Amino acid sequence: MKKVIYKNIHNYFKFNGVHLNGEELRVAAYYFIKEGDEHEKALGEFLLDWFDDNWYIDLQTSGTTGVPKIIRKSKQALVNSALATGDFFGLKPGDTALCCLPVQFIAGKMMLVRSFILGLEIDIVPPSSTPLTLLNKKYDFVAMVPMQVQNSFHDLHKVNQLIVGGAKMDSSLEQKLVGLKTKVYETYGMTETITHIAAKRVGETAFSILPNVRISQDDNECLVIDAPLVSEERLFTNDLVQMINENQFILLGRIDNVVNSGGVKLIPEKIEEKLSNSISSRFFVGGIPDAVLGEKLVLVIESNNKDFDDTIFHLLEKYEKPKALFFVPEFETTESGKIKRKAILKSLV
Repeated sequence: MKKVIYKNIHNYFKFNGVHLNGEELRVAAYYFIKEGDEHEKALGEFLLDWFDDNWYIDLQTSGTTGVPKIIRKSKQALVNSALATGDFFGLKPGDTALCCLPVQFIAGKMMLVRSFILGLEIDIVPPSSTPLTLLNKKYDFVAMVPMQVQNSFHDLHKVNQLIVGGAKMDSSLEQKLVGLKTKVYETYGMTETITHIAAKRVGETAFSILPNVRISQDDNECLVIDAPLVSEERLFTNDLVQMINENQFILLGRIDNVVNSGGVKLIPEKIEEKLSNSISSRFFVGGIPDAVLGEKLVLVIESNNKDFDDTIFHLLEKYEKPKALFFVPEFETTESGKIKRKAILKSLV
Protein backbone atom coordinates (compact mmCIF):
# COMPACT_ATOMS: atom_id res chain seq x y z
CA MET A 1 0.00 0.00 0.00
CA LYS A 2 1.35 3.40 -0.98
CA LYS A 3 1.78 5.99 1.71
CA VAL A 4 -1.45 7.98 1.92
CA ILE A 5 -0.71 11.69 1.71
CA TYR A 6 -3.92 13.02 0.25
CA LYS A 7 -5.15 14.27 3.63
CA ASN A 8 -2.00 16.33 4.13
CA ILE A 9 -2.72 19.99 3.40
CA HIS A 10 0.32 22.08 2.50
CA ASN A 11 1.18 24.78 5.04
CA TYR A 12 1.06 27.47 2.35
CA PHE A 13 -2.43 26.51 1.16
CA LYS A 14 -5.06 29.25 1.29
CA PHE A 15 -8.75 29.06 0.41
CA ASN A 16 -10.23 32.41 -0.63
CA GLY A 17 -7.44 34.18 1.24
CA VAL A 18 -7.65 32.13 4.46
CA HIS A 19 -5.34 29.37 5.72
CA LEU A 20 -7.48 26.26 6.34
CA ASN A 21 -6.50 22.77 7.41
CA GLY A 22 -8.36 19.58 6.57
CA GLU A 23 -10.75 19.74 9.50
CA GLU A 24 -11.57 23.39 8.82
CA LEU A 25 -12.26 22.52 5.18
CA ARG A 26 -14.68 19.82 6.33
CA VAL A 27 -16.53 22.39 8.45
CA ALA A 28 -16.66 24.75 5.48
CA ALA A 29 -17.99 21.90 3.34
CA TYR A 30 -21.03 21.41 5.59
CA TYR A 31 -21.78 25.12 5.36
CA PHE A 32 -21.51 25.11 1.56
CA ILE A 33 -23.87 22.15 1.28
CA LYS A 34 -26.43 23.63 3.66
CA GLU A 35 -26.29 27.33 2.74
CA GLY A 36 -24.45 27.61 -0.58
CA ASP A 37 -25.61 28.00 -4.15
CA GLU A 38 -25.27 25.24 -6.75
CA HIS A 39 -21.52 25.51 -7.35
CA GLU A 40 -20.83 25.79 -3.60
CA LYS A 41 -22.89 22.68 -2.88
CA ALA A 42 -20.79 20.75 -5.41
CA LEU A 43 -17.66 22.16 -3.78
CA GLY A 44 -18.84 21.05 -0.35
CA GLU A 45 -19.65 17.55 -1.55
CA PHE A 46 -16.19 17.20 -3.09
CA LEU A 47 -14.46 18.39 0.08
CA LEU A 48 -16.35 15.82 2.17
CA ASP A 49 -15.51 13.10 -0.34
CA TRP A 50 -11.84 14.07 -0.36
CA PHE A 51 -11.44 14.00 3.41
CA ASP A 52 -13.47 10.88 4.14
CA ASP A 53 -11.84 7.53 4.94
CA ASN A 54 -12.21 6.03 1.47
CA TRP A 55 -9.05 5.55 -0.63
CA TYR A 56 -10.94 6.40 -3.81
CA ILE A 57 -13.08 9.09 -5.36
CA ASP A 58 -15.76 8.66 -8.04
CA LEU A 59 -15.49 10.86 -11.13
CA GLN A 60 -18.00 11.58 -13.88
CA THR A 61 -16.85 11.53 -17.51
CA SER A 62 -18.07 14.22 -19.89
CA GLY A 63 -19.97 11.96 -22.31
CA THR A 64 -18.50 13.56 -25.43
CA THR A 65 -18.51 10.34 -27.45
CA GLY A 66 -21.01 8.28 -25.48
CA VAL A 67 -23.10 8.07 -22.35
CA PRO A 68 -21.50 9.81 -19.33
CA LYS A 69 -20.26 7.28 -16.80
CA ILE A 70 -18.77 7.13 -13.35
CA ILE A 71 -15.19 5.91 -12.97
CA ARG A 72 -13.35 5.25 -9.70
CA LYS A 73 -9.84 6.61 -9.12
CA SER A 74 -7.56 6.45 -6.10
CA LYS A 75 -7.02 9.72 -4.29
CA GLN A 76 -3.30 9.03 -4.48
CA ALA A 77 -3.59 9.08 -8.29
CA LEU A 78 -5.08 12.59 -8.11
CA VAL A 79 -2.18 13.61 -5.86
CA ASN A 80 0.29 12.18 -8.38
CA SER A 81 -1.39 14.13 -11.17
CA ALA A 82 -1.14 17.34 -9.14
CA LEU A 83 2.57 16.78 -8.54
CA ALA A 84 3.20 16.19 -12.25
CA THR A 85 1.37 19.42 -13.14
CA GLY A 86 3.39 21.30 -10.55
CA ASP A 87 6.66 20.01 -12.04
CA PHE A 88 5.65 20.70 -15.66
CA PHE A 89 4.45 24.27 -15.08
CA GLY A 90 6.95 25.18 -12.35
CA LEU A 91 4.32 25.88 -9.70
CA LYS A 92 5.60 26.66 -6.22
CA PRO A 93 4.10 27.13 -2.73
CA GLY A 94 2.40 30.49 -2.36
CA ASP A 95 1.51 30.84 -6.06
CA THR A 96 -2.01 32.15 -6.63
CA ALA A 97 -4.62 30.08 -8.47
CA LEU A 98 -8.20 30.58 -9.61
CA CYS A 99 -10.87 27.88 -9.89
CA CYS A 100 -13.57 29.05 -12.31
CA LEU A 101 -14.61 25.60 -13.55
CA PRO A 102 -17.45 23.41 -12.23
CA VAL A 103 -16.24 21.25 -9.35
CA GLN A 104 -18.66 18.53 -10.49
CA PHE A 105 -16.07 17.57 -13.12
CA ILE A 106 -12.45 16.50 -12.86
CA ALA A 107 -10.93 19.79 -14.11
CA GLY A 108 -12.50 21.76 -11.28
CA LYS A 109 -11.68 19.11 -8.69
CA MET A 110 -8.04 19.03 -9.76
CA MET A 111 -7.59 22.78 -9.29
CA LEU A 112 -8.44 22.19 -5.63
CA VAL A 113 -6.25 19.10 -5.28
CA ARG A 114 -3.27 20.93 -6.82
CA SER A 115 -3.79 23.71 -4.31
CA PHE A 116 -3.96 21.32 -1.34
CA ILE A 117 -0.83 19.43 -2.38
CA LEU A 118 1.33 22.18 -3.90
CA GLY A 119 0.44 24.91 -1.41
CA LEU A 120 -1.34 27.27 -3.77
CA GLU A 121 -3.48 30.20 -2.68
CA ILE A 122 -6.73 29.44 -4.52
CA ASP A 123 -9.80 31.59 -5.01
CA ILE A 124 -13.12 29.98 -5.99
CA VAL A 125 -15.60 31.84 -8.19
CA PRO A 126 -18.89 30.66 -9.72
CA PRO A 127 -18.36 29.13 -13.17
CA SER A 128 -19.26 31.66 -15.86
CA SER A 129 -18.30 32.63 -19.40
CA THR A 130 -16.43 35.73 -18.10
CA PRO A 131 -14.71 34.63 -14.87
CA LEU A 132 -12.05 37.38 -14.79
CA THR A 133 -14.27 40.41 -15.39
CA LEU A 134 -14.91 41.40 -11.77
CA LEU A 135 -11.53 40.30 -10.39
CA ASN A 136 -8.83 42.86 -9.64
CA LYS A 137 -6.12 40.39 -8.71
CA LYS A 138 -3.39 38.70 -10.73
CA TYR A 139 -3.18 34.90 -10.73
CA ASP A 140 -0.19 32.67 -11.36
CA PHE A 141 -2.20 29.67 -12.57
CA VAL A 142 -5.71 29.38 -14.03
CA ALA A 143 -7.58 26.69 -15.99
CA MET A 144 -10.38 27.53 -18.45
CA VAL A 145 -12.37 26.07 -21.31
CA PRO A 146 -12.06 27.76 -24.74
CA MET A 147 -15.36 29.66 -24.42
CA GLN A 148 -14.14 31.32 -21.22
CA VAL A 149 -10.84 32.24 -22.87
CA GLN A 150 -12.62 33.75 -25.87
CA ASN A 151 -14.83 35.89 -23.62
CA SER A 152 -11.96 36.85 -21.27
CA PHE A 153 -9.42 37.86 -23.91
CA HIS A 154 -9.10 41.47 -22.69
CA ASP A 155 -8.65 40.33 -19.08
CA LEU A 156 -5.97 37.70 -19.66
CA HIS A 157 -3.29 40.13 -18.48
CA LYS A 158 -4.48 39.14 -15.00
CA VAL A 159 -3.09 35.60 -15.54
CA ASN A 160 0.52 34.45 -15.65
CA GLN A 161 -0.02 30.86 -16.83
CA LEU A 162 -3.29 29.68 -18.36
CA ILE A 163 -4.15 26.11 -19.29
CA VAL A 164 -7.02 25.52 -21.70
CA GLY A 165 -8.84 22.20 -22.00
CA GLY A 166 -12.23 20.51 -22.06
CA ALA A 167 -12.69 21.10 -25.79
CA LYS A 168 -10.54 21.72 -28.85
CA MET A 169 -9.30 25.30 -29.18
CA ASP A 170 -9.94 26.54 -32.71
CA SER A 171 -7.06 28.00 -34.69
CA SER A 172 -8.52 31.53 -34.83
CA LEU A 173 -8.59 31.74 -31.03
CA GLU A 174 -5.14 30.21 -30.79
CA GLN A 175 -3.71 32.80 -33.19
CA LYS A 176 -5.14 35.61 -31.05
CA LEU A 177 -3.38 34.19 -28.00
CA VAL A 178 0.05 33.86 -29.58
CA GLY A 179 2.32 36.68 -28.46
CA LEU A 180 0.41 37.57 -25.30
CA LYS A 181 2.46 38.11 -22.16
CA THR A 182 0.27 35.44 -20.57
CA LYS A 183 1.69 31.95 -21.14
CA VAL A 184 -1.21 30.01 -22.64
CA TYR A 185 -1.14 26.23 -23.02
CA GLU A 186 -3.56 23.89 -24.72
CA THR A 187 -3.80 20.65 -22.73
CA TYR A 188 -4.51 17.07 -23.75
CA GLY A 189 -6.16 14.58 -21.44
CA MET A 190 -9.39 13.06 -20.21
CA THR A 191 -11.11 12.03 -16.99
CA GLU A 192 -9.43 8.62 -17.18
CA THR A 193 -5.98 10.30 -17.10
CA ILE A 194 -7.10 12.71 -14.35
CA THR A 195 -7.01 15.76 -16.67
CA HIS A 196 -3.95 16.50 -18.77
CA ILE A 197 -1.04 14.20 -19.51
CA ALA A 198 0.38 16.55 -22.16
CA ALA A 199 0.38 20.24 -23.06
CA LYS A 200 1.61 22.60 -25.75
CA ARG A 201 2.16 26.35 -25.80
CA VAL A 202 -0.19 28.13 -28.21
CA GLY A 203 1.47 28.56 -31.57
CA GLU A 204 3.34 25.28 -31.27
CA THR A 205 2.20 22.15 -33.12
CA ALA A 206 3.30 19.31 -30.86
CA PHE A 207 2.14 18.33 -27.37
CA SER A 208 4.81 17.46 -24.81
CA ILE A 209 4.06 14.85 -22.19
CA LEU A 210 4.13 15.42 -18.43
CA PRO A 211 6.49 13.56 -16.06
CA ASN A 212 5.95 9.81 -15.56
CA VAL A 213 4.01 9.39 -18.82
CA ARG A 214 4.93 7.17 -21.79
CA ILE A 215 3.23 7.29 -25.17
CA SER A 216 3.01 5.05 -28.24
CA GLN A 217 0.61 4.23 -31.10
CA ASP A 218 -1.64 1.26 -31.82
CA ASP A 219 -2.16 -0.35 -35.23
CA ASN A 220 -4.66 2.39 -36.19
CA GLU A 221 -2.11 5.14 -35.37
CA CYS A 222 -4.12 6.17 -32.31
CA LEU A 223 -2.42 7.35 -29.14
CA VAL A 224 -1.70 4.81 -26.39
CA ILE A 225 -0.96 6.19 -22.93
CA ASP A 226 1.02 4.54 -20.15
CA ALA A 227 0.72 6.67 -17.03
CA PRO A 228 1.01 4.22 -14.11
CA LEU A 229 0.91 6.91 -11.41
CA VAL A 230 -2.55 8.09 -12.50
CA SER A 231 -4.01 5.02 -14.22
CA GLU A 232 -3.38 1.37 -13.44
CA GLU A 233 -4.43 0.41 -16.98
CA ARG A 234 -2.84 1.25 -20.30
CA LEU A 235 -5.23 3.61 -22.08
CA PHE A 236 -6.03 3.08 -25.75
CA THR A 237 -7.50 6.32 -27.10
CA ASN A 238 -9.46 7.11 -30.26
CA ASP A 239 -7.15 10.04 -31.03
CA LEU A 240 -5.17 9.87 -34.26
CA VAL A 241 -1.69 11.26 -33.72
CA GLN A 242 1.60 11.79 -35.48
CA MET A 243 4.49 10.82 -33.23
CA ILE A 244 7.38 13.31 -33.24
CA ASN A 245 9.50 11.46 -30.68
CA GLU A 246 8.97 9.50 -27.47
CA ASN A 247 7.92 12.68 -25.65
CA GLN A 248 5.95 14.61 -28.27
CA PHE A 249 3.01 14.09 -30.61
CA ILE A 250 0.77 16.05 -32.97
CA LEU A 251 -2.97 15.55 -32.50
CA LEU A 252 -4.71 14.97 -35.84
CA GLY A 253 -8.30 14.16 -34.84
CA ARG A 254 -10.55 11.41 -33.52
CA ILE A 255 -10.71 8.16 -35.43
CA ASP A 256 -14.46 7.91 -34.73
CA ASN A 257 -14.92 11.27 -36.51
CA VAL A 258 -13.08 10.14 -39.66
CA VAL A 259 -15.31 10.22 -42.75
CA ASN A 260 -14.79 7.52 -45.40
CA SER A 261 -16.22 9.16 -48.51
CA GLY A 262 -15.86 7.11 -51.65
CA GLY A 263 -12.81 5.37 -50.25
CA VAL A 264 -11.09 8.64 -49.25
CA LYS A 265 -10.54 9.00 -45.49
CA LEU A 266 -11.10 12.57 -44.31
CA ILE A 267 -10.20 13.95 -40.88
CA PRO A 268 -12.86 16.56 -39.95
CA GLU A 269 -10.65 18.38 -37.47
CA LYS A 270 -8.07 19.20 -40.15
CA ILE A 271 -10.79 20.54 -42.48
CA GLU A 272 -12.28 22.60 -39.64
CA GLU A 273 -8.89 24.13 -38.94
CA LYS A 274 -8.72 25.40 -42.54
CA LEU A 275 -12.18 26.99 -42.27
CA SER A 276 -11.93 28.35 -38.74
CA ASN A 277 -10.98 31.90 -39.74
CA SER A 278 -13.79 32.13 -42.30
CA ILE A 279 -16.86 31.06 -40.28
CA SER A 280 -17.80 33.19 -37.28
CA SER A 281 -20.40 30.81 -35.79
CA ARG A 282 -19.69 27.48 -34.17
CA PHE A 283 -19.48 24.73 -36.78
CA PHE A 284 -18.14 21.28 -37.52
CA VAL A 285 -17.87 18.88 -40.44
CA GLY A 286 -18.86 15.24 -40.35
CA GLY A 287 -20.26 12.36 -42.34
CA ILE A 288 -23.80 11.16 -43.01
CA PRO A 289 -24.81 8.00 -44.91
CA ASP A 290 -24.81 8.23 -48.72
CA ALA A 291 -25.95 5.58 -51.21
CA VAL A 292 -23.09 6.26 -53.64
CA LEU A 293 -20.17 7.42 -51.48
CA GLY A 294 -20.91 5.37 -48.36
CA GLU A 295 -20.52 8.56 -46.33
CA LYS A 296 -21.05 12.12 -47.48
CA LEU A 297 -19.06 15.00 -45.97
CA VAL A 298 -21.32 17.77 -44.63
CA LEU A 299 -20.80 21.13 -42.96
CA VAL A 300 -23.00 21.93 -39.95
CA ILE A 301 -23.24 25.53 -38.72
CA GLU A 302 -24.88 26.79 -35.53
CA SER A 303 -27.01 29.62 -36.87
CA ASN A 304 -30.55 30.72 -37.74
CA ASN A 305 -29.16 32.73 -40.64
CA LYS A 306 -28.86 30.54 -43.70
CA ASP A 307 -26.80 32.97 -45.74
CA PHE A 308 -23.49 31.37 -46.59
CA ASP A 309 -20.64 32.20 -48.94
CA ASP A 310 -19.33 28.90 -50.26
CA THR A 311 -16.38 30.60 -51.95
CA ILE A 312 -14.47 29.85 -48.74
CA PHE A 313 -14.27 26.25 -49.96
CA HIS A 314 -11.35 27.34 -52.15
CA LEU A 315 -9.32 26.85 -48.97
CA LEU A 316 -9.98 23.11 -49.19
CA GLU A 317 -8.69 20.30 -51.34
CA LYS A 318 -11.12 18.75 -53.84
CA TYR A 319 -12.13 15.83 -51.61
CA GLU A 320 -12.39 18.05 -48.51
CA LYS A 321 -15.24 20.18 -49.87
CA PRO A 322 -18.57 19.43 -48.11
CA LYS A 323 -21.33 17.93 -50.27
CA ALA A 324 -24.13 19.45 -48.19
CA LEU A 325 -24.70 22.28 -45.74
CA PHE A 326 -26.95 22.27 -42.64
CA PHE A 327 -27.93 25.04 -40.24
CA VAL A 328 -28.84 24.15 -36.65
CA PRO A 329 -30.25 26.88 -34.35
CA GLU A 330 -28.44 25.54 -31.28
CA PHE A 331 -25.88 22.76 -30.94
CA GLU A 332 -26.48 19.99 -28.44
CA THR A 333 -23.57 19.86 -26.00
CA THR A 334 -22.37 17.92 -22.99
CA GLU A 335 -22.47 19.48 -19.52
CA SER A 336 -18.84 20.48 -19.98
CA GLY A 337 -19.63 22.29 -23.24
CA LYS A 338 -18.38 19.82 -25.86
CA ILE A 339 -20.39 19.59 -29.06
CA LYS A 340 -22.24 16.28 -29.46
CA ARG A 341 -21.27 15.73 -33.10
CA LYS A 342 -22.71 12.24 -33.46
CA ALA A 343 -26.07 13.13 -31.96
CA ILE A 344 -26.43 16.21 -34.16
CA LEU A 345 -25.47 14.32 -37.33
CA LYS A 346 -27.92 11.55 -36.46
CA SER A 347 -30.71 14.10 -36.11
CA LEU A 348 -29.96 15.44 -39.61
CA VAL A 349 -30.32 12.07 -41.37
